[in-house]
Amino acid sequence: MTHLLRSERFPAILLLGAAALGLLVANLPFGTAVIDVSHVHLAIPGTPIDLSLAHWISDGLLAIFFFGVAVELQYELTTGELSTVRRALQPAIAAAGGVIVPILVYLAIAGHDPATRDGWPIPTATDIAFALGVLAVFGRGLPSPVRIFLLALAIIDDIVGIVFIAVLFAHDMNLGLLAIGVILVVVFAVLSRIDADGRGARIAVVALMIVTAILAWAFVLLSGVHATIAGVLLGLAMQQSPGMRARHVLEPWINAVILPLFAFAAALVVIPQVSPSQLSPALWAILIALPVGKIVGISVFGWLGMRLRPRGTAPTVAFPDLVAAGALGGIGFTVSLLLTNLAFAEDPVIRDQAILGVLGGSMIALVLCAVLVSLRARHHRRLASSVTAP
Repeated sequence: MTHLLRSERFPAILLLGAAALGLLVANLPFGTAVIDVSHVHLAIPGTPIDLSLAHWISDGLLAIFFFGVAVELQYELTTGELSTVRRALQPAIAAAGGVIVPILVYLAIAGHDPATRDGWPIPTATDIAFALGVLAVFGRGLPSPVRIFLLALAIIDDIVGIVFIAVLFAHDMNLGLLAIGVILVVVFAVLSRIDADGRGARIAVVALMIVTAILAWAFVLLSGVHATIAGVLLGLAMQQSPGMRARHVLEPWINAVILPLFAFAAALVVIPQVSPSQLSPALWAILIALPVGKIVGISVFGWLGMRLRPRGTAPTVAFPDLVAAGALGGIGFTVSLLLTNLAFAEDPVIRDQAILGVLGGSMIALVLCAVLVSLRARHHRRLASSVTAP
């Protein structure tokens, strides 16, 4: 079972199934009761921390997911596929288009309404778990450079999403508490670099790291910065080798528990019984910006990135592969759902409709990229067979 949870296909299926189940449950007769349970508050006695069950998932458990993402980011930026400017140039330019164009599409549709304008970051994200799942299911035969490009694109999109969360959704910041959180992150980084001798000493260091990480999360939460940023800071600060080991240990739990729980809780949305004309512009903006904005942005900017490559070097990815990558980038899901909850936290009606936009737009992108990735994979398999044929 652990092997399945570390694979690329199965976690994506779990994530999709959890979201579908959440949407189904919310629209059954007992759906209101389940939604009410998600709003029940749980406090830590003796502390000011008091969160609803849904926020314990999105602010607490999801911080562990972002820790794993940050560890992977650190690896890719230091020794992996984004470690040099030359390697990162084309996916970075393509990713910029995959951020800019969806924002413009969103603002063109929903930017005129002050109630929906703040949702512009929502269609900028790409879900790594789904991206890898689609590649595993439909991308057999894709050459390594294409896979690396797609992974780099999704990772850069994650960086953008993290920056948006950190910069745009910090409220009533307490710099003193934030400073304590940052100091604890530094302590965590130092502890991760201690080369302890003996099993008992290693266990003690790990226990200290866990306590320090929890305290850092608590102080970042109380500072007014979204608590998932604590996970990002801890993942980036941890020494790479133990960080990768920690990520390996946490991966089955992230894929089997954390992400499905978040998808289920985020998708607990009652489908509004209104005519299409009465739906929020935010829904339509996200529904179009995710699949269309991503395809156009990534394809066009990726093509520009090819034109800017050094003379005499082959393009990292051909234009048809860029179109497939653009469709893949439209699967926003996890980070887009989080951004939706943050952008419309004060307006549950618009938030729920925007969530439907994320789910619908991601499903459209999923179908598109399944077709396009399959076609490109078949093309590359034919090329490979023609080269090897006698």
